[in-house]
Amino acid sequence: MIDISELLDAIKSSPYREIVVAAPHTGRMSFAALETGMCVHGPQGQWKEMPGTTLGTLEREGNPKPICAPENGEICRIHKELDGGFVEAGAPLVVLRHMLTRDEVQRIILQKTLYLFRAPERAKYYFTPETDKKIRATDAHSVTIRDGMELFIMSRMKREVPLHYAGPDGVIYEIYFKYNENLDAGAPLIGVCPRDHLHVIQDMIARVQTEWTET
Repeated sequence: MIDISELLDAIKSSPYREIVVAAPHTGRMSFAALETGMCVHGPQGQWKEMPGTTLGTLEREGNPKPICAPENGEICRIHKELDGGFVEAGAPLVVLRHMLTRDEVQRIILQKTLYLFRAPERAKYYFTPETDKKIRATDAHSVTIRDGMELFIMSRMKREVPLHYAGPDGVIYEIYFKYNENLDAGAPLIGVCPRDHLHVIQDMIARVQTEWTET
C-alpha cells in the first residue's frame, strides 16, 4: 500500500499542473490582451456551456475561431512570437498553471492507491446486467469482485464479447467509464480496493477534505 501521507506531502510541494493550450488547427494567430500572471477561468455553467476566458483568435480561410482557457489558472507563458503569424496545428500558444482542487487531489491519490483495471482495446464498455443491477440498487462499493469474474461487455464494431476481470479481489471503489463512450486501450475502467484497505482509503479522503486548501 502506498504511503498516503508521503504522497499527499509530495502533491502539496507542487500543488498544480501545467496545461499547454495548443492550436487546434492551422491558421493565423492573434492573441487577446494577455499578460503573464493573469488569472483566467475555464468553462462555466451547469453543463460547462459558457466558454472560458478568450486567449486569442485563430483565423483559417477567413473564419475566426476563439481559443479559450480549458481550466481555471494563471498564465505563466505566452508565445507572443506567434502573434499575427501563421501557426501549425498543435503549436503551443499559452501555458496555464492550474492549482489542483480537492477533487483533483483525491482522484490523483485514488488512481495511485487503487488497482486500476484497464481497457484492453478501444471500444465501448458496459457492466454485465447482473453487476449493473447491483450497482444501481445499492452502490459500487457494495459490489465485491474476484479474479476471473465476468464483469464487462466489450462492444466494438457491432461485436459484443464478455470481458473477465483480472486482478486482486475487492470492491469496486471508482468507475471511470460512461455508457456509450468509446475508451482508448489502456484507459482505466474501474478502481478496485481490497476490503481490508477500505478504512485506509476513507481516512485518506477525510484528510484531503480537511487539509487541502483551495486557492
